[in-house]
Amino acid sequence: MARGRVTLVIVSDNPARVRQVRLSRDVVRLAVAAVLLVFSVLGSLAVGFFVRESERVTVKRLSRQNALLEAELDRIQETVAELRKALDVLSKKDAHFRLVAGLEPLDEEVLQAGIGGPGTETLQSSELWRLDARQGERAFSTAYDLNAMLRRAQVLSMSWDAALNSLEERYEELVSTPSIAPVVGYISSAFSRQRWHPILDRPRPHQGIDIVAPKGTPIHATARGRVTFAGRNGDYGLMVELDHGRGYVTRYAHASRTLVKVGQVVERGQPIAEVGATGLAVAPHVHYEVLLNGRPVNPRDYILNTEVIPD
Repeated sequence: MARGRVTLVIVSDNPARVRQVRLSRDVVRLAVAAVLLVFSVLGSLAVGFFVRESERVTVKRLSRQNALLEAELDRIQETVAELRKALDVLSKKDAHFRLVAGLEPLDEEVLQAGIGGPGTETLQSSELWRLDARQGERAFSTAYDLNAMLRRAQVLSMSWDAALNSLEERYEELVSTPSIAPVVGYISSAFSRQRWHPILDRPRPHQGIDIVAPKGTPIHATARGRVTFAGRNGDYGLMVELDHGRGYVTRYAHASRTLVKVGQVVERGQPIAEVGATGLAVAPHVHYEVLLNGRPVNPRDYILNTEVIPD
């Protein structure tokens, strides 16, 4: 190889034909650089092609995902609309429920309590809105509606708890308030501050009503209560006394037999004695008294059914 030159020897199949090509080092360097440049350009083009193809595939995949998300968002918004209608129905039922429970219906402002205000995310602060304003607005609106309905459902839940508690209190009050006749029969003597006693033959207060019924007829408790007396009591004869709480006491006198014991809790309609004529009585009947805070009141005011024949 001559100084500063490169010699290429080209040998063919015929040994007699051998060719030599002498190139300067600059030419060789230029050729190598050209080859490297070509490969570099081809490599860059290939990489660019694959990158663009990958981006195209990614964009296509993201477009499909976006379409699926839009469809899912449509379904969610439809569900939200149905939930809103259901909550509207429940709100109306809650108003009726509260009235039955003796409570005032909730104001619309109370139902909407806690919606919005400080701490509530704004649309402009939503990352999705900054990426896609249209979809971001839809998603934000849906999330806001769901949050509003959640708070409304929580308010309704607390309202139902209050109504149930009120109903339980009213139920206890109702079941322990005298409201039925102790026996089915005929009222032979009404409540009176002063009446002529048929046996004593003189004026005397009649602090209850007398209901005539055959001997042995079951006498029923007129409300839930606790037995405070069961036995003989002077002119009352065999008598049962019930304490119903809240100042209510009932007495059932002239029984032929008692069926309960002191301390026993009885329910409305439960047999507690049987009609008789014990004590100061001339014929089988039940003398029925209602006392409120220790004072006799007219039992007729505490009989809501029609199973007695008025005098």
